Amino acid sequence: MTEIAASIFDDVDEARKARAIEEARADVAAGRVVPHAVVAQWLERLAKGERPPPPYSHTLPRQD
Repeated sequence: MTEIAASIFDDVDEARKARAIEEARADVAAGRVVPHAVVAQWLERLAKGERPPPPYSHTLPRQD
């Protein structure tokens, strides 16, 4: 039987994962999110072979 090499995904840093989740929740609570429609448009452009930069919440017009 051949051995399978270890993957970078095998080693999970639980503290780092918890911090990332906390940061993500804080971003959502503060409204620092990218709307689904904007992400969908970006993905459609990628599928067509274009190379647009990913959308970031700080570059989008506010929807207050």
